[in-house]
Amino acid sequence: MRRQLLYLSLTGTCLFLLCQSTFAATWCVNPRGTARCKSTITAAVAAASPGDTIRVARGFYREDIVISKSLSLIGAGRYGTVIDATGKANGIFIDGTASSPNAGVSDVTISGFTIENANFEGILVASATGVTIVDNLITNNDLSLSSHTCPGLPPFETNEGDDCGEGLHLMGTDHSVIAKNTVERNAGGILISDETGPTHHNLISQNDVQWNGYDCGITMASHAAAALAHPVDGLSFGVYNNTISRNDSSFNGLLSGGGAGAGVFAPGPGTQAYGNVIIENTLVGNGMPGVAMHNHASVPGAPPVTFRDNSVIGNHIRANGADSEDAATAGPTGINIYSVVPITGIVVADNVIEDESIGISFKSPATGPNALPQLQAHLNVFERRTIGISNLGQATVDGTLNWWGCARGPGARGCASATTGVLFTPWSTTPPDWGDGNFEWGDRH
Repeated sequence: MRRQLLYLSLTGTCLFLLCQSTFAATWCVNPRGTARCKSTITAAVAAASPGDTIRVARGFYREDIVISKSLSLIGAGRYGTVIDATGKANGIFIDGTASSPNAGVSDVTISGFTIENANFEGILVASATGVTIVDNLITNNDLSLSSHTCPGLPPFETNEGDDCGEGLHLMGTDHSVIAKNTVERNAGGILISDETGPTHHNLISQNDVQWNGYDCGITMASHAAAALAHPVDGLSFGVYNNTISRNDSSFNGLLSGGGAGAGVFAPGPGTQAYGNVIIENTLVGNGMPGVAMHNHASVPGAPPVTFRDNSVIGNHIRANGADSEDAATAGPTGINIYSVVPITGIVVADNVIEDESIGISFKSPATGPNALPQLQAHLNVFERRTIGISNLGQATVDGTLNWWGCARGPGARGCASATTGVLFTPWSTTPPDWGDGNFEWGDRH
């Protein structure tokens, strides 16, 4: 009898879920509201139930669209369906914050739009899970910066005085996919932060992030919680286990002189950035190094900084700028890792670094006497007559099995060099074999 009741219960549950799926509706939007369609996207979002799909015809929609339920919002194509947010905060705000009707929104898809001219982010995602943002053009947003302030920026967005949130911003977001978008000519590109909750297990892949003038292309930054207090006073929620894969993040930060191709930042006490992977990206011509990892402050008695186990693997890095201020490098640099607290578990492997004065710059306090190397740097390709690895701190760097531009190894005439504190024996005695001798990403895959 119990088995029969369990079977009936499970059958009823399955039928209920099937009915939910069966009766999900599809709504339409066009600028004139003809053919029983809505004339604004906002009206369609208000009318839709969770799980519905909204299809938006070509045209211009001058809106700031707020989504706080599970929906699929599908445009007719990134160059034909335009959300013009001139004078408005955002183009699209996926709002799962505590103030929204449904805190913790999930399963939202955005595809097939141009999102432009917002005062702050083109797309802002806060406190959400399972979001998919694919095949959009996000451009000319986030340009309302005024004397290092962003008038009207919501109070839950902290640490945004210099960039107003960038073109696309995830905060308190997990298990989401940002793929095949073009994010260009905003103040900054893609920002991944943690003001409203932990941000983790997100995939940022195959996006073109270029010509964003004032900030990094792709930024992972742990920020202080504001409107939503962390259970531990002063501790950030954390940015961790995110993957930045196969993006082209180039020519960012050129108007301000500051902006890496990709960055991982735990800037001050209580911030947490760990377990993130930057893999197989193209990082070219940015105002700061191709990859930057920074921590700038540690205060006795304050919550500790968690800054460890981040990886930079298989990237093509070329012709970027020097780092600046306290994390300064002596010249254009491929990868700069700087921290005032011991930074451990860092892997930098299989990167091709060209047209830089310094391949990898590393500065960190040592973890203690006889400690293991804090940076593992292997199988990277450095150019002749450059500094392959520059160790500016007290920690040890394991820099074995790299190609230093010639077979005789670091320090030999015409080879790349290594500074004190870098272990480099053995080194690679033959360059990588790419067939024709010229590096192309197609040779890698």
